[in-house]
Amino acid sequence: MTEPSPVLGRRALGRALLARQHLLARTDLTPAALLHHLGGLQAQAAPQPPYLGLLSRLDGFTPDGLSTLLEQRAAVRIALQRGTIHLVTAEDCRTLRPLLQPVLDQALTTTYGKRLAGLDLAALAAEARTLVEAEPRTFQQLGALLAAGRPERDPAALAQAARCLLPLVQVPPRGLWGRTGPAAHTTAEAWLGRPLDPAPAAAPDALVLRYLAAFGPASAADLRKWSGLGGLAPVLKRLTPQLLTFRDERGRLLYDLPEAPRPAPDTPAPVRLVAPFDNLLLSHADRGRVLPEEYKERVMTVNGLVAGTLLVDGLVAGTWQLTGAAEVVVRPFGRLARAEREAAEAEARRVLAFAGGGGEVRFEGDAR
Repeated sequence: MTEPSPVLGRRALGRALLARQHLLARTDLTPAALLHHLGGLQAQAAPQPPYLGLLSRLDGFTPDGLSTLLEQRAAVRIALQRGTIHLVTAEDCRTLRPLLQPVLDQALTTTYGKRLAGLDLAALAAEARTLVEAEPRTFQQLGALLAAGRPERDPAALAQAARCLLPLVQVPPRGLWGRTGPAAHTTAEAWLGRPLDPAPAAAPDALVLRYLAAFGPASAADLRKWSGLGGLAPVLKRLTPQLLTFRDERGRLLYDLPEAPRPAPDTPAPVRLVAPFDNLLLSHADRGRVLPEEYKERVMTVNGLVAGTLLVDGLVAGTWQLTGAAEVVVRPFGRLARAEREAAEAEARRVLAFAGGGGEVRFEGDAR
């Protein structure tokens, strides 16, 4: 008779997630190594979120630690999980982009299908590749050039089709700390000087194992939420002999790596300022392990924006923002204990020091 899978409560799941995300204790990994471990950082808002995401997890991190990776082409900004822009290592770009092509294919048919009906997509992709490899182009520029020979078509839809069909990376200065630049694109092959790595048969297995290492224990639905890929439940089933299984409090089956950390539910969790758009909040079908349901609408807007969040005792307890005036504004959702407020202020001052050393910390809505 098969023994029932142990039950992990939300607090246990939250502590496991924070440990793997290096939010229980910061790490001395290199920025590139942490980027790889996390499977990249969501990065559509340039440039702050990836930098702040690394800052919350790394000891001794400075802006140059990531900007240099981008300038040296050791890291890139490209559409990957969920079809959103992620900042990943060059090697992860080469392996993940082919594997996640179905996510972009789905966007092509669902979001732009009607505007692209009857279009020769292969010819469009070939022309777009020639254009962006001749010189990096913004989507506005690319759409106008593609529409020159297709005057009946929507230029924006043509540019987005190219984004789905080709592995387009955003080139610096886009994404560099303290600098600005348009989101200009070329192909990953042209930028990295190497072809993409065709997805081998074992690639889905590796993707699942990497996800569990950074986000587990997790369900098949969680894995799909993070990646945007369907059809991974059979992969989990195939991998089950080398995994542990658990149940959550609602009876859902969870998978995990045997050697991965699963701290005790009462393990202390320090106050942390988590970056806007951080995958900590975006990578599970049930976000309750870190984001209480009653706060979801205060953190995630209907148009897809995700605020920076204040973690207290392992749970979202407010939002925060690094403003253009070099000020950190912390907005707790309720009363903070004195020690919690002091810890939040210390984290905010750490952000200010990272951003240049000046500025003030301001609390809004903290009912003391």
